Amino acid sequence: MDVNLINVMSLAYLGDAIYEVYIREYLISKGIAKVEELQKESVKYVSVKNQCKILLHLTDNNLLTDEELDIVKRGRNYKRTSHPKNTDIITYKMSSGFEAMIGYLYLANKKNRLEEIINYILGGNYEKIV
Repeated sequence: MDVNLINVMSLAYLGDAIYEVYIREYLISKGIAKVEELQKESVKYVSVKNQCKILLHLTDNNLLTDEELDIVKRGRNYKRTSHPKNTDIITYKMSSGFEAMIGYLYLANKKNRLEEIINYILGGNYEKIV
């Protein structure tokens, strides 16, 4: 399968799920046991607004490769007819770019790089980013 030929919104769709799994695993590893608390905490990490902030931090600090930036741009620039009511279109597009990159890395079998990015975000940098 040529990952570069997959619709970028399909990559974002998958990336959203993959990122959520990493976040859920991280929160459970922190000892959070109540589902309500897990849900409340996970929203902080997977919100459109915070995904946008994460992406901006990664790009502003030159932490992404040219290949990753290309996927981000494809996701960000994809023509949409609508977006969620609780966010602006630019923030939503940035979040979609982040999710597309996660989906791409997963399908391209670049799991070491995917985990490097996730570990950077969750390894003490998250509070500085958002």
